[in-house]
Order: sequence, then structure tokens, then C-alpha cells
Amino acid sequence: MASTERPDMLQRLTDHLAAAVMSVDALQPVAKNKRSGVSFEAGLGPHSEAETLSLVFSEAKRAHPDCYAGVAISVPYPNNPRKRCDVKLITPDGPLFIEGKLLRLKGDNGKPNDNMLMHILSPYQRHRSALTDCVKLASSGIADARAVVIIGYTYEDMPLEPAISAFETLASGKLGSRCEAEFSGLHHRVHRGGKVMAWPVT
Repeated sequence: MASTERPDMLQRLTDHLAAAVMSVDALQPVAKNKRSGVSFEAGLGPHSEAETLSLVFSEAKRAHPDCYAGVAISVPYPNNPRKRCDVKLITPDGPLFIEGKLLRLKGDNGKPNDNMLMHILSPYQRHRSALTDCVKLASSGIADARAVVIIGYTYEDMPLEPAISAFETLASGKLGSRCEAEFSGLHHRVHRGGKVMAWPVT
């Protein structure tokens, strides 16, 4: 079985993803409210989790084709094809299977998004949280490297670290050491900066 402890690969990935966040945001993409169809303010920040992951990983591949020969979004798990893994990367070190999450504690209007912590910390499978993603990856039957990636926005009155520390405590024993890289200077008036964080699943 291939080792899941590849900190150099994960640190390089977080660096590349943080740069990709800023590159995508520089194009000032506009997301729309899926219910009303109304456009949000320009910038990467308001985009959905699936859109954010697709945009950012695709940009990382475009900018670093020597590091990422392939990026596949939403690939079936080998032992349960009905379940899907968010991203499969083909790297010089071998395949890397990733479950990705977006941690955005405020909405487009700057008001707190009170349901977001459930998206990261819930222990219940139905919520498909970052915590249950750790369990899903650990029991996936995947012999290649596996990781959890969180793209998180930070705010002066709602910093990322308390939520991330809680996640690491709850996932203790399933994760390796954290790799992270910061991004800043984004266009949206609320979602201005944050971090990309990654952990190998052990």
C-alpha cells in the first residue's frame, strides 16, 4: 500500500492552490444565487463549493502542468462507485485522492453563515462534513495517497483557527500534519483572504 504521508507534495499543493485562488479571483468571476438567479458581487468568494474546487484545481493544473498531469472532479470510489471523491490528481508522486471543503463563515452580505460549522465538524454521515470525509477516505480501499483540503476564508471577527483546531481535535488519529498557505487581496468586499489547508489521511 502506498504511503499517505507525503508532506512535501501536500505543501506544494497548498502553495499552488493558494496562488490559484488569487489567479481565479483576479478574473473577477461572478456567481449567481441558485434559487433566485441574482448575481453576487464579483470575485471567487461567493462561488459554491463545487464551483470553487473546480475553478481552483483547474487553474493549479494550468499553471503547473509538470506537477499535475491530470485533474478529475467527482470520481467514483473503487469500493463503492455510488460514492464519489471530490478530486483525483495525477502527480509525479502518484495519484492523490482529495475530499475538499469550503469554510466560509459569512455570506455575500457579510452576515454570519451559522450552518457552515456543521459542514466541517458534524459527526453525522448525512451532513457530508470534513470530519466524515476523513472516515470515508480512511475506509475507502484506496491504496494511493489521500488528503482532506479545506479552502477557508477568514474575517477579523471570525478567524479560521478556532474552527480548524476543533476539526483537528475531532479528527485526531485520522490525519497527519497540517500544510497551509495563505491567500489575500481578493476582490469581494467580504471574502478578502484566507488559507488553503491540507492534511494527509492516515
